[in-house]
Amino acid sequence: MHPPIEDYALIGDLQTAGLVGRDGSIDWLCLPRFDSAACFAALLGNRDNGHWRLAPADHRARSERSYRGDSLVLDTVWTTDTGRVRVTDFMPQRDRAPDVVRLVEGLEGSVEMRGVLRLRFDYGRVVPWVRHVGDCRVAVAGPDSVWLHSVPEVTTYGQGFSTRSDFTVEAGEQVAFVLTWHPSHEPRPARIDPYDALSCTLEDWEEWAAQCSYDGPHRDAVVRSLITLKALTYAPTGGIVAAPTTSLPEEIGGVRNWDYRYCWLRDATLTLNALLSAGYTEEAVAWRDWLLRAVAGSPADLQIMYGLSGERRLPEAELPWLEGYSGSIPVRIGNAAVEQLQLDVYGEVLDSLHLAQAAGMPDKPHAWNIQRALLAFLRKNWQEPDEGLWEVRGPRRHFVHSKVMAWVAADRAIRTAEAHPHLKADLDVWRAMRDEVHREVCEKGYDPERGTFTQYYGSEELDAATLLIPRVGFLPGDDPRVIGTVDAVHRELTHNGLVHRYSTRRADGPHHKTDGLPGQEGTFLVCSFWLADALHLTGRQKEARELFDRLLELRTDLGLLAEEYDPATGCQLGNFPQAFSHVGLIGTAFTLAGMLKAD
Repeated sequence: MHPPIEDYALIGDLQTAGLVGRDGSIDWLCLPRFDSAACFAALLGNRDNGHWRLAPADHRARSERSYRGDSLVLDTVWTTDTGRVRVTDFMPQRDRAPDVVRLVEGLEGSVEMRGVLRLRFDYGRVVPWVRHVGDCRVAVAGPDSVWLHSVPEVTTYGQGFSTRSDFTVEAGEQVAFVLTWHPSHEPRPARIDPYDALSCTLEDWEEWAAQCSYDGPHRDAVVRSLITLKALTYAPTGGIVAAPTTSLPEEIGGVRNWDYRYCWLRDATLTLNALLSAGYTEEAVAWRDWLLRAVAGSPADLQIMYGLSGERRLPEAELPWLEGYSGSIPVRIGNAAVEQLQLDVYGEVLDSLHLAQAAGMPDKPHAWNIQRALLAFLRKNWQEPDEGLWEVRGPRRHFVHSKVMAWVAADRAIRTAEAHPHLKADLDVWRAMRDEVHREVCEKGYDPERGTFTQYYGSEELDAATLLIPRVGFLPGDDPRVIGTVDAVHRELTHNGLVHRYSTRRADGPHHKTDGLPGQEGTFLVCSFWLADALHLTGRQKEARELFDRLLELRTDLGLLAEEYDPATGCQLGNFPQAFSHVGLIGTAFTLAGMLKAD
């Protein structure tokens, strides 16, 4: 069995990220980008698929860990019978090549340390050729090359297709290891000074975190979530990945394992709102600009997700040589959902661009033309069924959330045009569309007998996405239909007070009738934040605060959240850490503090 997902810590350099376990092992790292092939893939296989462990030789050693201040620099303090030692892990923001730095510092007594570096390129499949070059170990296979050196030099030796080191650290002594990747056909990159890199990395993070303008309750949690969101940003383009991992399961042993190392359009509005509300205009502008580049082209070709630089082709494949996290197969790379029709993304894009303009972000001359083209396409196609917000792999439906977001698309275009009369706009046509969508959703998407909006037209199923109805302004929070929907979701989709995105317990045969997949999943953390928002907007502030406090307790000791949580086992599930979960935390903190309004 693998360590629990919540046992991992995140390190990164704003272009990729690694996961470090409590045992001192880096079990996941893709180089040079988030979506590159992993060179450490033990997270989804076993130690033979690549990892780097650096810890005391005594297996009985005890550890405590924390991030240093408001940074992504991880400190792990180990205590043995003979002394104490601190291992500091981080990735400095790169000049050219990505580096992983591991610093060992003796604190008390004397501690015997052991390092095991097992590089496996191409997601744990390719064993590199390793040789000595001067004071370095160099691993090469195909396009990949990795260099390892230490300061002062530590003797290394090969054993079992791994590079090992055994050394002792006395109190006051320091040893630094630096692992650097670069294309194998290029000259070796310049070395960095690991201690200068530590100072610069701490300074960069602390300076960035200090820009946070939020001063309400739970500020530490908000800042940590903002740091996590920043860590998932691909700095060269401004794109934000949903998570740095692939195929961490939504059910242990199940098949709901997806690749999240891409940028989803539907995250845009909530992410922009969170960044702008916290004072991070530069990041919001970069995300907005990425969005405009990604969606440029024919509106009919709009995708739900794109690559880090706006790539459109993200073909899905399975990696059969990996046994999966705790036996959860298949392990997938790429994401076939990119081919789905999800009409809600048109609303999310128009909502994001309206939000950016309303916030006073520098305008782009072509942005309004893109918005008009997207709305023109949606006006002709919003009545079509689609796969919906949750990317179901079952039949297309008339999902209520998709229709609500079609209303949002028209509403935001109208509001933008009304605020800027010089913009060319078909206001009468757009208002007619907005009214027609609203009328149809209230007629076909609402169950008057149960007093709730449903998942899709004619359905008895519920959907946590309908909790967003007051948030996006489709209906006010005091509307009886909204109150009934909140009550129904609270009653039928919660497990120990936490929210499932929809029911996976009603099935026709082996596969669920809505999403077309077998098995179940945990409660969806962002949906639980949405419930807290909806409770607040419907006047139930005490319940909202209580739910938010409980959600904060689900974070790891380092303040991180995965996609889902299993109330039965108390474990996190799904890809980790999840941007959407942290965006939800930030948004709810602002909502409860009265600093974020519904549209």
